[in-house]
Amino acid sequence: MVYVTLDNIILSVKDLNVRLNGEEILLDLTFDVYDGEVLAILGPNGAGKTTLLKALLGIVPYKGIVKWREGVKVGYVPQRLPFIKDLPLSVKEFFQLVNASKSETVEILKSIGLGEEILGKKIGDLSSGQFQRILIGWALASNSNVLLFDEPLAGIDIGGQESVYNLLEKLKGDRNLTILFVTHELSIVYRLADRVLCLNKRMLCTGAPREMLTPEAISNLYASPVKFYQHKH
Repeated sequence: MVYVTLDNIILSVKDLNVRLNGEEILLDLTFDVYDGEVLAILGPNGAGKTTLLKALLGIVPYKGIVKWREGVKVGYVPQRLPFIKDLPLSVKEFFQLVNASKSETVEILKSIGLGEEILGKKIGDLSSGQFQRILIGWALASNSNVLLFDEPLAGIDIGGQESVYNLLEKLKGDRNLTILFVTHELSIVYRLADRVLCLNKRMLCTGAPREMLTPEAISNLYASPVKFYQHKH
């Protein structure tokens, strides 16, 4: 459970607007994120989800306020980095790009459920699940206390998806990370998220997933009827 007070706000967003190439991408978003919270961002294709993450990182122009708590370190795992798998780099060399020593890399690998033997393996030879874990570890290498994920399960096989699920659950518990992630997977929302933000250029809803994600709300969000499966644990 995340206790919500004014003192534990790690990110404050007010009246956020993004316009790119003459098109309104995000309109009047206002929300806060709290220490140790897992916030899922849901919405149809073209809703502005990836643009929101980029605005939070300051890599697209925006109007409004995006205020991170002073001293916060943010790691970002984008949706796809296919070109990296073509680079002739080992896992060890990949972590050296962010100045991680061998001992630091081994510790990070341990935290993401991978062993030291993977250090010499080429990035291009990793399975999809291993590669996603390595990207998460890379984001952790700068001692991030906030992680932003753009569809962390995209393009991963079923076994790899379960592996990444478990890793995110572990990081949530072990490191008290604040996590914001874009997804279309309702199962990961129910399993991990403390709160959901429903987005289609504007914020359509925010709150606890089991309260907000009714069949009607999901159909309205995606503008079409959807099959609804309630995951119980």
